[in-house]
Amino acid sequence: MNKIKAGIIGATGYTGSELVRLLINHPNVEIEFITSESRTGDLLSDVHPFLQGIADIELGSIKQIDQHEPDVVFLALPHGVSMDFVKKFSEHPFKIIDLSGDFRLSTKEVYEQWYDSEHTFPKGMADAVFGCPELFSDRIRNAKLIANPGCFPVSAILGIAPLLTFNIATPAPIIVDSKTGVTGAGITAKPVNLYSNVNDNFKAYGLKKHRHTIEMQEILDRVSGKKTIIQFTPHLLPVDRGIFTTIYARPERDINENELRDYFIGFYSDHPFVRIRRQAPAIKDVRGTNYCDIYPVFDDRTGMIIVLSTIDNLIKGASGVAIQNMNLMFGLDETTGLNQVPLNP
Repeated sequence: MNKIKAGIIGATGYTGSELVRLLINHPNVEIEFITSESRTGDLLSDVHPFLQGIADIELGSIKQIDQHEPDVVFLALPHGVSMDFVKKFSEHPFKIIDLSGDFRLSTKEVYEQWYDSEHTFPKGMADAVFGCPELFSDRIRNAKLIANPGCFPVSAILGIAPLLTFNIATPAPIIVDSKTGVTGAGITAKPVNLYSNVNDNFKAYGLKKHRHTIEMQEILDRVSGKKTIIQFTPHLLPVDRGIFTTIYARPERDINENELRDYFIGFYSDHPFVRIRRQAPAIKDVRGTNYCDIYPVFDDRTGMIIVLSTIDNLIKGASGVAIQNMNLMFGLDETTGLNQVPLNP
């Protein structure tokens, strides 16, 4: 088959550079163009020197997109900006994979409540398919617009979905306690990710109101057919990449640890990027890969279900799952171009 022509809108951030790093060696993809409004005319390798000699591609402007004929466009744009692109180009023939949060939620009203900004293209929310291949692969294959999941929701949703699908755990409340590396805050310097604030430090943020909470709840509502309540608290770790999520849930019925593990193994048996671990995972076990490592246990003393879930926030939490979605949309094996081995130590 002819190679898929891919465009990347917004290449100066972490997700944009990770898309290039992964796509440059994808056997079925040709990078057609990459844009950056702030660095138009520069080489990508001048913006990201680690790509020198690998991706010395000149950055164009989004205004030049009509000069190209891409099959798929990845949007590595901020929240509130992607919706303008999708609104303008929704009738064009190329498929769109949006890595922002603009089309993940159910309605304009829900978006505006949690993102505290106006949504200008609600039709896109109705058309978009939530890009979690482990849950919605059939819909992804036929989609034209993919709403790529948030990084925290990937680790939480994959850790919780079997509990609700098999009526193992009560849907409300479920506690999601997550830790992330500083790349989750993006590449732009801000006080929260300055070295002096991150190094030798550990803190919570977004308490009670983090926008990923509603994303988790809405998707898990769809999975379970019930109303879920997620108590989500994110924390910032002094590491560069990775998410470690600990989930606590009350059992809906009697269950033991062996049964719990068997349910998870069965649920993900056909999903190559979810590994049900035999021991507690660590973020370095998935570093640089599209894996989600999950370790479910049952505490007989407290009667609580505990699920540990780890991902690389830049890959399975962003660019990797975007490529996994692209593979499904174009009839490829979903693992194509994503067979990296974890970088550990």
